[in-house]
Amino acid sequence: MTVLRTRRLVLRPPVADDLDGLHNVYSDLRVMRYWSTSAHRDRAETRALLDAMITHASTPTRYFVIDHDGQAVGCAGVHEGDEIGFLLRADLWRKGFMREALTALIPYFLDTLGYDRLTADADPRNDGSIALLKALGFVETGRAARTFFINGEWCDSVYFERRRT
Repeated sequence: MTVLRTRRLVLRPPVADDLDGLHNVYSDLRVMRYWSTSAHRDRAETRALLDAMITHASTPTRYFVIDHDGQAVGCAGVHEGDEIGFLLRADLWRKGFMREALTALIPYFLDTLGYDRLTADADPRNDGSIALLKALGFVETGRAARTFFINGEWCDSVYFERRRT
């Protein structure tokens, strides 16, 4: 299993001890506002997700827990095909943590694993994620309306791509 280290983070496969940290992420309405599923209502829901993450962990690693100071504070990696996704605990937003994580992960996926491109799907209202994707070299490739129905609300999508250079 692959482990990547940055100045402040360890990017690693999920383990059972990540439950509390990941529940703090997945149960936060602010974090899940623009995600493709609802916020987790209880630890059992997060445990089921974590168990699935552990069971489906692959070699080479494609989906990572973001560990800061020994605690799981988010996740990032390739979900399906070449689509990346990322979540971070809200109190760490706007401090460069996700940029730091993705700056390590993008070359890993493109250069080490040999992806020709990475794609992303963001809610057009998610200014932070869109700005980060653009800053990391992703370009907008299209938009679609009413792509997700979450918590009684339709959400749109804006699509991005970054090709290997």
